[in-house]
Amino acid sequence: MTTSPLPTEVALPPLAPPGPAAPAGNNLFPIFLKLEKFRVLVVGGGAVGLEKLTAILGNSPATAVTVVSETFLPGILLLAEAHAQVQLRQHAYTHVDLVGHDIIFVATDNPVLNRGIKAHAGELGLLCNVADTPDECDFYLGSIVQKGDLKIAISTNGKSPTVAKRLRSVLADALPNELQEVLQHMTIIRGKLAGDFANKVKSLNAVTAELAGGPAYESPAAARWRKIATASLLAFAAMLVFNILSYYVTWDQVWGVATNARMFYIFVAIGFGAQIVDGLLGMGYGVVTAISLMSMNISPAAVSASIHTAEMFASGASGYHHYRFGNVNKKLFKVLLIPGVLGAVTGAYLLSRFGETYGAYVKPLLAIYLLLLGLRILTKAFTKPGARKKHKKLGLLAAAGGFLDSFGGGGWGPLVTSTLIAGGRTPQYVIGSVSVTEFFVTFASAFTFFATIGITHWQIILGLVVGGIAAAPFAARLAGRIPTRWMFVGVGLMVIVWSLWALRKLFM
Repeated sequence: MTTSPLPTEVALPPLAPPGPAAPAGNNLFPIFLKLEKFRVLVVGGGAVGLEKLTAILGNSPATAVTVVSETFLPGILLLAEAHAQVQLRQHAYTHVDLVGHDIIFVATDNPVLNRGIKAHAGELGLLCNVADTPDECDFYLGSIVQKGDLKIAISTNGKSPTVAKRLRSVLADALPNELQEVLQHMTIIRGKLAGDFANKVKSLNAVTAELAGGPAYESPAAARWRKIATASLLAFAAMLVFNILSYYVTWDQVWGVATNARMFYIFVAIGFGAQIVDGLLGMGYGVVTAISLMSMNISPAAVSASIHTAEMFASGASGYHHYRFGNVNKKLFKVLLIPGVLGAVTGAYLLSRFGETYGAYVKPLLAIYLLLLGLRILTKAFTKPGARKKHKKLGLLAAAGGFLDSFGGGGWGPLVTSTLIAGGRTPQYVIGSVSVTEFFVTFASAFTFFATIGITHWQIILGLVVGGIAAAPFAARLAGRIPTRWMFVGVGLMVIVWSLWALRKLFM
């Protein structure tokens, strides 16, 4: 009898590593919902219902909410009045109310009714939160800490809302408000990093080197545009100086005007104030200076030429500081640039050719245009903002803004900035991007005036330049710091009052 050989030892594959152990305690899955994509029902119109509705709208203002109750607290009525997407159904709850909704908040003072609503919602597969009854809830509402785009939700697994609120208070005091600026800067940095992982690491090292006392970071594209802007500014400055000297104006005469002429200081004050308004509101430099100079009976062509020659220097300084503070959206800048320049050249050429000949007709038209512009801006202050709109004709908007800015002496900011902000874009980046583009728009306009009528009223230009450059760093720091509505109210009232004053001067 033969014996079979023993089987050789077979190497088994290694066992897969065990999965992570379930955490002890709170097993809730954290999630942040885009609640505006869901239809929400709140059952209950009392204090708890008001609390739920306030939390929903405070975190997701665009959410469509239906509130069902036989009676409503005044606070709920006020919220419904302020939010068009909130619907109130004043009747006793029925099962039909659940139809068409995705998420249910139960906030009545009747425990039996609350359990019934929860049971009906469960049968329909709807997520349900029952106030003050953790065992009946499919999800909980956490205590929220928010610093701009940073949002932190705190949960105690329904055990102690008081502890959650206390932690929220501690974190709200501990986290600085400047975190919003950090997030904005990190967004800009992320957009600038390109290439593979190694290149991104090198770029990030260059960015963070500034924090350790190294050189300031500047991307290659930003450096290229800075050189182009600097070269353009220097070239035009050289032509400006040459033209002034051709009229035999010595530096002694310039200094004499700067030190003795009362009008020179008026022009400096106009330039300073206009640049502050422009930096704070993202609009208004051309409008403020145009109406101020028109009220001094200066011809329309000379007004626009002086404004755009001076504004080129002021907007160049303003754009530089906006770039330094990270207020520029490069994609928006590129879309606005070429159409804005073409519109500015067209408006400047038409005004220089026909402004003097038809000055008696042009002045009233410009004053009326400014009045209508002010009314348009003012109405935007009281128009209810909607969801962010994607503008499909930004080129046409920029061309119209450039044309009206050159022909009317102002309007680039009020037209372009107000339209973009009203469409839901972030004011800080709109103001910065439009201000940088404005340098090239005003450069094109000033160059056109220079080629057609030369440089006139150089005293006005010098005063506006001095005032505008002095105000530029302060204006850039103020960009986007006041509420959007008050931005529109301020510039709208300013334009309306000054245009009415200009019309009074023309017809009296």
